[in-house]
Amino acid sequence: LLETSPGVAEVTFVEKEPAERHTIISWEQKNSCILPEDLKNFYLMTDGFQMTWSVKTDDTPMPLGSMVINSVSKLCRLGGSSLYTLPNAPTLADLEDDTDEEGNGDKPEKPHFDSRSLIFELDPCNGNGKVCLVYKHAKPVVSPDTEIWFLDRALYWHFLTKTFTAYYRLLITHLGLPQWQYTFTSYGVSPQAKQWFNMYKPITINTALLSEEADSFVNKLDPNKVFKSKNKTPVIKKKPPSQPAGSQKSHTSMTSSKTSSLAGNSSRK
Repeated sequence: LLETSPGVAEVTFVEKEPAERHTIISWEQKNSCILPEDLKNFYLMTDGFQMTWSVKTDDTPMPLGSMVINSVSKLCRLGGSSLYTLPNAPTLADLEDDTDEEGNGDKPEKPHFDSRSLIFELDPCNGNGKVCLVYKHAKPVVSPDTEIWFLDRALYWHFLTKTFTAYYRLLITHLGLPQWQYTFTSYGVSPQAKQWFNMYKPITINTALLSEEADSFVNKLDPNKVFKSKNKTPVIKKKPPSQPAGSQKSHTSMTSSKTSSLAGNSSRK
């Protein structure tokens, strides 16, 4: 589909060998948790996923789309204490606030940076945030239930899906467009990313909504309106009727006399 899209070039898929079963078991033992069954089966087929594509601008390929799922070795814990940090250095756990609103109604409970949750990075999102595998209940024992959440650059959490399989479908159908994860946030993607979305619409249920909102973010220039001021007919200013030389002189003398009298009055005051 990508290769047949206009302007798309250099579609690259990196084939990876399946992960060894003992590698997955050692990861589970190291992190004291069990991978969800669908993610484990995915790693047994391919140790991670990477697909990129570019667009041609002035016959020069520019990297645009990126689909990444970290391998087992790069499935690192987020917020874990590092051996190289200072003893009193601030950590992500310091961002926790007891006044944060918990899940109410349709809104699920947000993950925690402290020991209450286990968070692992699935996709670095090219620096636009992080897609994470979250074990929300780690005390007293780690719950096997996991969810996929998006952590934006302001360190706010946004729920994506309940299972890895559902997230994998989202990743593929959004074609790896830049910042596509922000469509699941309250503030949406940037105007520049919206332009790319309009050109390469993802095959999702939001396609109809995207087409309806297309007029709100696509720049449409009407040359007739932009250059309307240049087409205006010039306005001809009428000259005042010429006065006789004698009357013009008398008018000038009266004006000068009034000015001098006003100046005298102000000086007396």
